[in-house]
Amino acid sequence: MEDWELDFKWLRLRHFIKDRFRKSELPDLDALLFLIGVQELGQLRQTFTKEEKQDLMHIAVCRLLSTDGYYTFDGLDTEGWPHWQRTGQLPFQGVHEQASYLKEKIIAYFADILEEEE
Repeated sequence: MEDWELDFKWLRLRHFIKDRFRKSELPDLDALLFLIGVQELGQLRQTFTKEEKQDLMHIAVCRLLSTDGYYTFDGLDTEGWPHWQRTGQLPFQGVHEQASYLKEKIIAYFADILEEEE
């Protein structure tokens, strides 16, 4: 995906999520990772500890990278939290490349929902 296309789709997704959750500010990358983590956990709660929030973002990254085979789902622990096993060398080198890769994966994750809204 070209940079301009990624920027356009990323901004569109951020506006969609902002409007859907009736927020005043656009969500950033971390907020969208947190949202995906909560979705993948499947346990809606009012609050999470700081450590749980970090774990949720890790769950999201693993889920997103699993689509390209870099992680595989290992199962749920006794509390119902998903665990993943790294299965390949990650495809990015620097922070900018990592952010772009994750943005593409997040856009793909929400693609079906965005198409329904059109």
